[in-house]
Amino acid sequence: MAASVTQVNNKLIVFRKQIFREYVRENLFSPYMGTDINSIIRVIPDLDKGGKNGGEQINVPLMARLQAAAIASGPMVGNEEALDNYGMRLWIDWARNAVVINNAEEQKSSIDLFAEAKPMLVDWGKELQRDEICDAFYALPSQSSPAGLGSNNGQRVNGLLFDAATVAQRNTWITDNADRIQIGHSNTANLSAGNFAASMTALTTVTDNISGAILMTMKRRAKKANPRIRPFRLKENGTEWFVLFVGQEQFRDLANDTDIKTANQNSRAREQQGYMQNPIFVDGDLLYNGIIIREIPELSLRLPVFYQTAGASGTTQVAPAFLCGQQAQAWCWGRMPTPTFRKEDDYQFLRGAGLKMAYGIGKLAKLTPSNNFKEWGTFTGFFPAIADA
Repeated sequence: MAASVTQVNNKLIVFRKQIFREYVRENLFSPYMGTDINSIIRVIPDLDKGGKNGGEQINVPLMARLQAAAIASGPMVGNEEALDNYGMRLWIDWARNAVVINNAEEQKSSIDLFAEAKPMLVDWGKELQRDEICDAFYALPSQSSPAGLGSNNGQRVNGLLFDAATVAQRNTWITDNADRIQIGHSNTANLSAGNFAASMTALTTVTDNISGAILMTMKRRAKKANPRIRPFRLKENGTEWFVLFVGQEQFRDLANDTDIKTANQNSRAREQQGYMQNPIFVDGDLLYNGIIIREIPELSLRLPVFYQTAGASGTTQVAPAFLCGQQAQAWCWGRMPTPTFRKEDDYQFLRGAGLKMAYGIGKLAKLTPSNNFKEWGTFTGFFPAIADA
């Protein structure tokens, strides 16, 4: 007896209509972005041509506090204090993308390719915005327009992209911001004045991993920095809160720190399903002594090349950790994300959909009377960031 065999062309193939799209993480900076003056990333819509003035750049005025000694019974005339003010310029540039599909490919496809264009473009725009916020944190603030502004690929990140900065520019930054940086466990032990690379080389995994104790040092130094860093949040009892943005490796080290683990284990609410907000049981922010510790995985993914071997022996990866108060960055909209469509359709044979937007993102910084260009709302720590084995 000969058993019948299904010929290969007659075998059933089922093509699913539902598309499985690659995961795109949401912008984890979003809760700290807004138009309010107390936002960490201040959103400024003034350049949006749709309802405002238009333009390519915006000036963000910064004003330092008054610090002069008080005058008692002596003459006030001639002893007035000048207002220490500075205008930080930010530039915007365009970001566009599009997909095009012809009738022949649509006819052959078992899925609706064109229907996927819009959600894919929206995901692309969100991912670009999130990644460029990371790049802006790593960049060195500059008083000049970004390199590549208006070019084919454009440049929305203001400042000097870190890997493109020169040795002299990095050294100037570490000099200007000496009161708002932390190099490992101790600036006294690790900071080489005016030498960025040498300061990074001093970092070792023996003494310099990020920890709860080091966070307290960073917070104390941030409170003393001049100009002052305004805390992200002020509670009625006078408690000052900051937000720390870190990559995956440093968040892991902080989550394993005994002091932080004990604090989150013993001090956070358990009643009324409070355990569902405890990062020991579920993913989420760590809290420690007035610091919200937020993991941003893309800070690890977009770590500048320099840092990957900048630590001890030229083989230790290090990374910045950003302790932020209000107005650490500014996000300037020139054009909100807008859908576009292709008009040149080759006699209705092509269909195209796109997305366009214009914005600029950058850390705020102020030129002081002593000619130091200091970051306005960011205190930066540098620590080993060893990848998982």
